[in-house]
Amino acid sequence: MSERNNLEEIKKIWPADAPDIKNVPKYTKKYKNELIVVKYGGNVLIDREIFNNFIEDISLLNKLGLSIIIVHGGGPRIERELKKENIKTRFINGLRVTDENVISIVEKVLIDFNNDIVNSLTKKGTKAVPVNTKINNIIEVVPDQKELGYVGIPSSIDKDKLKNIINQKQIPVVAPLGLNKTKITYNINGDTAASAIAKKIKSRRLILMTNVQGVYDDRRELISEIKPYDIENLVKLKIVQGGMIPKIKNCIDAVENGVRGVVILDGRKKHSILNEIFSDKGEGTLIRK
Repeated sequence: MSERNNLEEIKKIWPADAPDIKNVPKYTKKYKNELIVVKYGGNVLIDREIFNNFIEDISLLNKLGLSIIIVHGGGPRIERELKKENIKTRFINGLRVTDENVISIVEKVLIDFNNDIVNSLTKKGTKAVPVNTKINNIIEVVPDQKELGYVGIPSSIDKDKLKNIINQKQIPVVAPLGLNKTKITYNINGDTAASAIAKKIKSRRLILMTNVQGVYDDRRELISEIKPYDIENLVKLKIVQGGMIPKIKNCIDAVENGVRGVVILDGRKKHSILNEIFSDKGEGTLIRK
């Protein structure tokens, strides 16, 4: 439905509790030739109702003709599997220490989840393609810190393979995994993988759907828009702390390297991605120059 922008046609698929439908043609036109990378955090995806809402919204974006790339997490699912195997894992600066036993479980869990997202979109009549270390791999990595084991940093992204999928009106669903030069699998932080892809394809937006509303100021009020320099000051002043710090660093890196804007929003909220894309007010916190 890439050209089907008249309101009568859109009404047939537009949810009653979504943003004002009158804005939809304006924004579909705005994003028509743009790319949007959506990172959906594993902490949010563990709830099946939220997962189904996410699938509905992504399918809708595809039917409206927007070009979407999904990058997903999977931390809670990995944790659950490791507990079943009685494997304890350590974290260094928020990154999971990944030895040979752990990487085999991580890869299996993430690929299973990757296929779950693809199959769920397919059931909605939306063509999606799995992108992981077993099929359509697009990420080559170099090792991160030695003590982290099989944790990698993207060194190259196969942009042509990605764009070929998008040009066929399909959604690439990317697992945060990559291969090194000798085809060994490495785990990648989900935000880092999403940021690397967004930078490579110069996406209009990188949307990080997580379990917080966005970035807060010192009065605990949501900041609707902020520049990289100002958000760096929030980190220095320790207003932004903990797990948000690596996320913020990836956001700044993306904005400084060709991504027009990064949005952190609450993926638990129904239609939060539609509110961001199809309303003047937007959703969460927008970081841009």
